[in-house]
Amino acid sequence: MTQRQTINPAGLFDSQQYGFSQAMVVEGGRRMLLSGQVGVDENENIVEGGIGPQMLKALDNIDHLLQQAGGNLSHVVMLRIYIAEAARDDQGPIAEALRRYFPTNPPPSSWIIVTGLSLPEWLIEIEAEAVLP
Repeated sequence: MTQRQTINPAGLFDSQQYGFSQAMVVEGGRRMLLSGQVGVDENENIVEGGIGPQMLKALDNIDHLLQQAGGNLSHVVMLRIYIAEAARDDQGPIAEALRRYFPTNPPPSSWIIVTGLSLPEWLIEIEAEAVLP
C-alpha cells in the first residue's frame, strides 16, 4: 500500500497557493517516470490559446498515461515544469491549473524557465513522477 505525506512547514513560503507542496514523503508502491508532456493532442496538433490551454492538455496527457498503468493524478509525487522564455510573464495559468488538477495534497514541483522547447509553439513541458499502488 502506498502512503503519501505532504510537508508544508512553517518557515517556508506558502507554496500551496501556487498549487504545489514543498515536499512529499512516499512509501511503497511502483515508481512511474513519465516523459515530458506538452500541449498537443494524439495527432500532434498544438492546443491553441497560449500557455493555459497547453498546460491543461499536458496535464490531461499525464493523466492519460497514468490511467494506462492503473493510476491517476493523485499518484503524482513530483512535477518538473519547463516554461519557455516567451511565457515567462504568464505563469498565473500554471498555478491555476495545478490548483484545479491537484486540489488537495498537491505534489512538489519545480518551475524552470528555458530559452525554448523542441518546437517554438510549445510554451510548456511537464515531466512527472508517480508512485502507483
